Amino acid sequence: MVLAALAVAVLFSLATAALRWLSARPWTVAAVLLAAAAVFAAWAWRRTEAARWDQVRASGLRYVLGQLDGLHHREFEFAVRDLMRRDGCADARQVGGRGDNGADVKATDPYGRRWVIQCKHRKDGWSGKPVGTPDLHVLNGTGRQVHHGDVLVMLTNGRITDNAAQFAKSQRLHLVDRHLLAEWAGGSRPLWDLLRALPPTGRA
Repeated sequence: MVLAALAVAVLFSLATAALRWLSARPWTVAAVLLAAAAVFAAWAWRRTEAARWDQVRASGLRYVLGQLDGLHHREFEFAVRDLMRRDGCADARQVGGRGDNGADVKATDPYGRRWVIQCKHRKDGWSGKPVGTPDLHVLNGTGRQVHHGDVLVMLTNGRITDNAAQFAKSQRLHLVDRHLLAEWAGGSRPLWDLLRALPPTGRA
């Protein structure tokens, strides 16, 4: 108890002495504050510039199909995430992996719609195994109930069977096959401008 009181007394004495020293040197205080303000301003400017250049780089992001075909399936998911960010989905993130419940990329577009994208990468592109109806079952079962998505997308650099296309239409699922992917990844239009029958607001 005595030691604690002594420590408080010492700290109070040091604080008092410091305040007296500073009050006798107002220009020193002003110089320190100005220096701190300059450091903060420089940090804020660098951060703003970095964000601006990130946006500039993202706005020019393009992929050709050959690049996408050569990616690992996980890299393919990150590429889709980056394309969504390019189009204005600042919160786009890659979530694919074990236990992903059918979602590889999730994002919110500028209109408030929540996107859930399942990616199917095919090393052989159009010649690879097509995406069939069974591939859509998980997305259809979890996209809205688990991930609360408004726009559910199956995206592949390959092809999609006719049966899967019919099933997707009946369940309000959206499909991006090799041809549409080429148009999106290699162009400048956002994905919501290329798909039809999207919900007009953030509610499906």
